[in-house]
Amino acid sequence: MNTKPTTPDLYERLLAFASMLLLLAVLAALAKGYPTWGQVPWQVWPHLITILIALALTPLMLLRRRGDATHRLLGRIWVASMFLTALLSFNVRGINHGGFSPIHLLSAFTVVMAPLAWWFAYTHRIANHRRAIRGLVTGALLVAGFFTFPFNRLLGQWLFG
Repeated sequence: MNTKPTTPDLYERLLAFASMLLLLAVLAALAKGYPTWGQVPWQVWPHLITILIALALTPLMLLRRRGDATHRLLGRIWVASMFLTALLSFNVRGINHGGFSPIHLLSAFTVVMAPLAWWFAYTHRIANHRRAIRGLVTGALLVAGFFTFPFNRLLGQWLFG
């Protein structure tokens, strides 16, 4: 039996580390922004909660043992968090004065790919599942997360303001 597909490689370890850094940045921004939480539109909070769940689970999922019952349970929670985060992002449209931003393309990608990643695992297409998860973590989590920190965005204002 080949165990290579179920053990993290260098890229997955880098993704796990980057996810931890992004989680810390979001938590730091939230802490610094505490005085203005009351001014944040309600639609932002469910979006932030679901992304915090996904960010917290990502390093665990990438670095721990795979294929067991715990991995499957945490994976379902992670997929649901990513899917909900993407759906909820369509109600968070402040950057273009109420319009969609380029980040919303990653949200559309996530709405399609998160259930597909789950389906690949469910049907034991592990190589496809692994590629889908890597793509979701890279694009929908880390790239999208990076673009939430410019100075004109809420988390960027809180963290750097």
